[in-house]
Amino acid sequence: MIKIIWTEPAISDLEKIRSYIAQDSEVYAAALILELFQSVDQLEHFPQSGRIVPELNQEDTREVIVGNYRVIYDFIDLKIRILGILHGAQNFQISRLR
Repeated sequence: MIKIIWTEPAISDLEKIRSYIAQDSEVYAAALILELFQSVDQLEHFPQSGRIVPELNQEDTREVIVGNYRVIYDFIDLKIRILGILHGAQNFQISRLR
């Protein structure tokens, strides 16, 4: 069975995203967070469904796109680690995810 692990940076990203969007709409913030969780839950059944992160080009580091956000994860030894959630307009920095 595949296990999903949320890293501290990913949890922090979720909190920041929710807080930022909630400034305009609590309803939309809650809906987006739910959509992010649902997308991650799908990875348990289809762990390689995300595309390879183009900046890294490593088979085990992938991403799923949810709205304007990139959910970046790795899949190693039946474990999916959610490394971070970035807005598509953000500059990608691998050091931020590790």
